[in-house]
Amino acid sequence: MRRKRTAGRDRQSLPLVHPHAAAIDVGATMHMAAVGPDRTDEPVRSFGTFTADLHQLADWFEVCGVTSVVMESTGVYWIPVFEILQDRGLEVFLVNARDAKQVPGRKTDVKDAQWLQRLHAYGLLRASFQPKAEIAELRAYLRQRERLLEYAASHIQHMQKALTEMNLQLHHVVSDITGATGMRIIHAILAGERDPGVLASLRDIRCHSSLETIEKALTGHYRAEHLFALEQALALYDTYQHKVAACDQRIEAVLKALSAHGPDPASLPAPRRRMSRQANEPGFDLRGALYAVLGQDLTQIHGLGPSLALKLVAECGTDLTAWPSAKHFTSWLCLAPGNKISGGKVLSSRTRRSGSRAAALLRLAAVTIGKTETALGAFYRRLSTR
Repeated sequence: MRRKRTAGRDRQSLPLVHPHAAAIDVGATMHMAAVGPDRTDEPVRSFGTFTADLHQLADWFEVCGVTSVVMESTGVYWIPVFEILQDRGLEVFLVNARDAKQVPGRKTDVKDAQWLQRLHAYGLLRASFQPKAEIAELRAYLRQRERLLEYAASHIQHMQKALTEMNLQLHHVVSDITGATGMRIIHAILAGERDPGVLASLRDIRCHSSLETIEKALTGHYRAEHLFALEQALALYDTYQHKVAACDQRIEAVLKALSAHGPDPASLPAPRRRMSRQANEPGFDLRGALYAVLGQDLTQIHGLGPSLALKLVAECGTDLTAWPSAKHFTSWLCLAPGNKISGGKVLSSRTRRSGSRAAALLRLAAVTIGKTETALGAFYRRLSTR
């Protein structure tokens, strides 16, 4: 009994960091909101997920004098309520569900909301990083573009399957069937051309395979059902390519808006190394657009190309002051060792599992650096041998 009273006094002695705090337990069809027990006679209320319900939730918070709201990042259900509350001028904290894990016996919607409200009131929850609106828009376009490219890649496999079923070994004589040579040949086949010699003559001058090799590979057995599958796969692939081009236009427009007060792209320094255009790279001058936004040429760093630099900017933003130091940034990426020490003995130092896109991009850059004859490349190879 004495321990319980002592624990209660310690809890009451904690300073209130957010005295006007509220919390929302986010759901697909219902949001459970909680405010302090001194704010109203009914401190916990449920609201629907329609837009009108979300505005009623914001109105209730204003009546209760709430200035700060916390919620867990549950799927994508948090996005509408997050945006509406931010537009109302409330300070919204989005926290990782791992940091607000419930203790046994509190797993109900009402208890979850009350527990989140109490933790937030005492400042025991950390807000997740949220970029500014322009960067969030850029990130959305880039992620949509990546998704479209993944869909298009599946239809490349469908084209290759249809060609293989007709014993047209095009993928063995060209490095990419969606390249210049491959697309010319596929369009000619769908237009009715069957002569292997004529098809081989469509070879691009940069293709490494000879005319004779391509002619042998294009001697096949044409059937109507396989040609139909090839035609549909090509049409879907072209559709996704058009959608990717539309995303590129949006991305370019956002970068121009961000670079309104930036340096002149004409002052862009010469590239450190010769850079060839990568596959699926946006069609505009990406390096110059990034320089106009950042005032720095990130491609001067070994391992960073224009596409990789753009994705990092979209994930982390242009202002890194949200992290006090490089160590904080590394920890946010889940790349720092998570030491577990007990009794002076290191039990584990494994990094946390994370789906961070920025961490995956930096790992990709590290692998690229490892293939270069630079000091960083030598450092990477020395560490990789351990």
